[in-house]
Amino acid sequence: MNTSSLALTLTGGDILRPDGLEHGGEISFADGLIQPDRAARCVDLHGFRVMPGIVDPHGDGFERHLAPRRGAMKQMGEGIIAAAAELAANGITTAVLAQFYSWEGGLRGPEFAGQVFEGIQSARPKVVTELIPQLRFEIHLLDAYATLPAQIAHWDIPYVVFNDHLPHDRLAAGKKPPRLTGQALKAGRNPEVHWQMLKDLHAQKSQVAPALDQLTAELRANGVCLGSHDDQGAADRATWRNRGVSISEFPETLEAASAARDGGDAIILGSPNVVRGGSHKGNASAIDLIAMGLCDALASDYHYPSPRRAALMLAATGLLPIEQAWALISEGPARILGLQDRGRLEVGKRADLVILDASGQIAATIVGGRVSYMSGEIATRFMS
Repeated sequence: MNTSSLALTLTGGDILRPDGLEHGGEISFADGLIQPDRAARCVDLHGFRVMPGIVDPHGDGFERHLAPRRGAMKQMGEGIIAAAAELAANGITTAVLAQFYSWEGGLRGPEFAGQVFEGIQSARPKVVTELIPQLRFEIHLLDAYATLPAQIAHWDIPYVVFNDHLPHDRLAAGKKPPRLTGQALKAGRNPEVHWQMLKDLHAQKSQVAPALDQLTAELRANGVCLGSHDDQGAADRATWRNRGVSISEFPETLEAASAARDGGDAIILGSPNVVRGGSHKGNASAIDLIAMGLCDALASDYHYPSPRRAALMLAATGLLPIEQAWALISEGPARILGLQDRGRLEVGKRADLVILDASGQIAATIVGGRVSYMSGEIATRFMS
């Protein structure tokens, strides 16, 4: 029993059920779960909408809370707590915090990653929002392969995604990548040392595939969920699928997304891509892919307000009915992450709720029957 959770019946609001909006309905929860019977206390929600809590399957917007200025954040847990407040204010009840583990160094380096994951562990008992760490591993960091599985277990990381951000075309041509000097200085390296490191990593390219085969097999055996980031084509997706990497995060092309769908892989797209009306990098449009049925979930990516905005936009434009649009930010990501206890407003599910006002803004967020955010008129209704 969750003794710190509320026991309430919310009445009169529009409730998003799996088959659509129930106007003027009611929903009850106690002991952290949605219940079949009314609670002793009721709250009038006329004028509001009750939606399933948002499950964010990938976001790095928390970075601004961890290092707003060089050296400003010494206690990483404090930054994570601040990020949790922002998540709650944006209706996110479960958040995957995506942290790089990369040769890029600095805020993306292995040492900083360790501090972040330890900060998440220390902050979890202090926040209401459920925080899930995700490790984004740069696959050419060969020196890390031997110790990585033990580190992942130590940090209690259930989800690993593989990246390759080396500029291989330029390196193969012997050309320095753009912004090399700035990247090197951010990592605290001499630019020439950084340039040589890139060339050395590229030269070891042939060793990456067999190392990945062994690493992914070990992580799968340990029960870790695996995904690939920025698939560029069908060949990429097939290679990852053969390793048991079954999630395609932000496929860059229609070909890659189609290959994921044909292979039964999960597809995660960025909600900022929907809100912007296209990719800021010129990749495939998320709206187009959604229209073709090539999306299972939307992630915040780098902007926590975007999942809510994207779902409401998709419904307002008529591309999807509201229950299908909202499922892309609730039920869909929950299913991908193996979280069968949330994502839908049904009896027995966890009481993860987002309450929207008439304009579609977040009025309140409830996680497992506990309030993580509440503001304005709705707070008066709850407290009166």
